[in-house]
Amino acid sequence: MRTILIIDDEETIRESLIGILSDEGFRTSVAQNGEEGLERVKEESPDLVLLDIWMPGIDGIETLRKIKEDRPEQMVIMMSGHGTIETAVKATKYGAYDFIEKPLSLEKVLLSIRNALQIGKLVSENRNLKEKIARENEMIGSSQSIIQLKEQLALLAPSSGWVLITGENGTGKELVARSIHAQSSRAQKPFVEVNCAAIPEELIESELFGHEKGAFTGATAMRKGKFDLAHEGTLFLDEIADMSLKTQAKVLRILQERKFERVGGTRTIEVDVRVIAATNKDLVEAINNGSFREDLYYRLNVVPVTVPPLRKRKDDIPALAKHFIEYFCSKESRRIKTLHPEVINALTVYNWPGNVRELKNMIERLVIMTPGDEIMPEHLPSPLGIGHSTNELPNAALSLIPELTFKDAKDYFEKAYLMKKLEENDWNISRTAEKIGLERSNLHRKIKTYRIELKK
Repeated sequence: MRTILIIDDEETIRESLIGILSDEGFRTSVAQNGEEGLERVKEESPDLVLLDIWMPGIDGIETLRKIKEDRPEQMVIMMSGHGTIETAVKATKYGAYDFIEKPLSLEKVLLSIRNALQIGKLVSENRNLKEKIARENEMIGSSQSIIQLKEQLALLAPSSGWVLITGENGTGKELVARSIHAQSSRAQKPFVEVNCAAIPEELIESELFGHEKGAFTGATAMRKGKFDLAHEGTLFLDEIADMSLKTQAKVLRILQERKFERVGGTRTIEVDVRVIAATNKDLVEAINNGSFREDLYYRLNVVPVTVPPLRKRKDDIPALAKHFIEYFCSKESRRIKTLHPEVINALTVYNWPGNVRELKNMIERLVIMTPGDEIMPEHLPSPLGIGHSTNELPNAALSLIPELTFKDAKDYFEKAYLMKKLEENDWNISRTAEKIGLERSNLHRKIKTYRIELKK
């Protein structure tokens, strides 16, 4: 049930509104003056406030200003029997949704309330959607490489400099681009993405610059291009190395002159965009073999950013796995699953050639295909599957040997050994240390190093 707070010093008005709104299915709350109204807003977080302007103490305009300071998205409808254009303008300036004159018209009051609640619902949904997008695009990890990357982005994002992001497939280059946009002064403007590898050569000019009606067969109406749509915002050119040399030349011209013409058009259109480009290829090598323009490379490469592969930030894998589990369990409306310590170990030691994207897909598969609340070693597919026989090497270890360095293999087997011995001794550190001939403090240090989760 929606709650409406009525702030008015006239008892007859309050009683009249209570009766009308109750009949319409609303829950009502009342306050006799601005001070009491402010307290009610803090305590009850109403869906809507009906606020009189002329009251003893602080008036309605000042009450509105204070409400909006604490709760900018609070919907407020002003009421007054002595309204003037100047007062209405001031109320609107401070964020009032509507201004209703007394004596109140029942139809107008109800219409304004319904419209305000609908707008409030849209504002709330928009806020929740933005928060959800922000969570999905959050850069997860506390490894040194990710900390350094976050610090670099915090420095460059507020600037207007163009950025060239490099990194292997699946490392999260788009995530980095969105993070730069979100931290920039253009955050409230469009973020427009173009996957240069996914657009056919004959259509990419129309996609980037738009076209006029009749420019080619099938162009039945004028269409804006990506540069146009990204005006005052950010344009993300993903897989920039897959553009043809012809298109590269046109993009370079736009970047230099900040203006273009649509396909089939003659009118020059000026744009203000921040360009962020990304590629998984070596552009210097592409320049040497003639497939990428050197002048475009230097134009784009104002601030270079390199995204590390997952195998270079393995300390982040447990946190990433937990994040993806929570995300997919929520998406699939399932209870949050947990990972068995051996599963975390297998995920951490694997080299992830597909990087974060591969890990994300793996976690989604495990969330969907695991029947219980804990993901066990036997649920892991090849090459991550772990065997159970104590006389055999784990399947994951056997499959990963060609990929592991000596240090990685040593760490993997030492962690697996300690986990097995801890499990045999009911996860008692003192008893396990005595059984394996290791100082308790040394064992405790290794448990912390390998992030072994002790079971009680």
